[in-house]
Amino acid sequence: MTMLTRPEALALKTASPGEFDDLTRHAARLRDDRWGKTLTYSRKVFVPLTNMCRDDCGYCTFVQKPGSPNARIMTPDEVMAVVREGERLGCKEVLFSLGEKPELRYPEAREALARLGHVSMIDYLIEMCRRVLDETSLLPHVNAGTLSDEEVARLKPVSVSMGMMLENVSRRLLQRGQAHYACPDKVPTQRLRTLERAGQHDVPFTTGILIGIGETWEERVDSLQAINAQHRHYGHIQEVIVQNFRAKPGTAMANHPEPDLDDMVRTLVLARLTLDPSISLQAPPNLESRFSAYIGAGINDWGGISPVTIDHINPERAWPQIEALRQATARCGYGLEERLAVYPRYLKEPQRFLAAPLAERLDDIVREDGLALQQCV
Repeated sequence: MTMLTRPEALALKTASPGEFDDLTRHAARLRDDRWGKTLTYSRKVFVPLTNMCRDDCGYCTFVQKPGSPNARIMTPDEVMAVVREGERLGCKEVLFSLGEKPELRYPEAREALARLGHVSMIDYLIEMCRRVLDETSLLPHVNAGTLSDEEVARLKPVSVSMGMMLENVSRRLLQRGQAHYACPDKVPTQRLRTLERAGQHDVPFTTGILIGIGETWEERVDSLQAINAQHRHYGHIQEVIVQNFRAKPGTAMANHPEPDLDDMVRTLVLARLTLDPSISLQAPPNLESRFSAYIGAGINDWGGISPVTIDHINPERAWPQIEALRQATARCGYGLEERLAVYPRYLKEPQRFLAAPLAERLDDIVREDGLALQQCV
């Protein structure tokens, strides 16, 4: 069976139980054929460089506006304290996340950046990536939102990979009352352009969809196909995350229904049968405890798990203990191995996908198969 056509992808939503079971088994076989009987995860620290943002997503509690006692830009000392603790506990990745372009909306953000000697969050991010590289053994991965061509070019020498959730390509979600209303950086064209720019610069890239925010099944199909089209052209999408919306008190979508397990599994099967098999399929293990259902639907990666920092986007959902996740994965007949922030296939072409100084850093932490060397901590 080849990958799903668009009509087949649309029909998957209402497939009968028997038809869906067949599709699920095929998704699992595709995963096994490409990724084997091993699932992966990345041992990392999460560094929310700033929680200020110029967007107002209807589901977000991460973002804090100036005037809130929790609004902040982390200082270099605060960043490095987290990074060094992660290094002590065997982490190999620093995931920098930040609200999008708060300096364009808030004078308070511009003033805070000026005190740090910068005019933009991207400038500050580059400085902190350099410090991580100069002072530790960890590898930066940056989730900086939409990026210009120049910004991608400037970030590549200081990060082994980048990421940005596409979320959805629907312009309808930008309308008043929808999840992305008043979010200039969630315009689908801008996010797709960032994916394209990353491809033009040969940046190993992570993206994904957020389900349950008011999108239709057709819009999910469109979003996954748009991601796949980018990968078919540039070959740079290393992983796609399917993330389920979680309602949070105090947000505009606090009473919005969450996707159930069946919806999540159905979407994972859709993703595995829509995306090129070389793209890693990931689902966050802290947003749903039914690990076997996710494995059965064709995922091959659990994403980042931290022994140091919380999930700043879903702080109420604790990370599973790695050993517990290993045991749950083993009960499904799969091993669990640690990977790096850049996937093995991109390490086969380091001259193309990595700046030379970054490629040299990998020698001491990578195995022959491209996964992470295990260290006693």
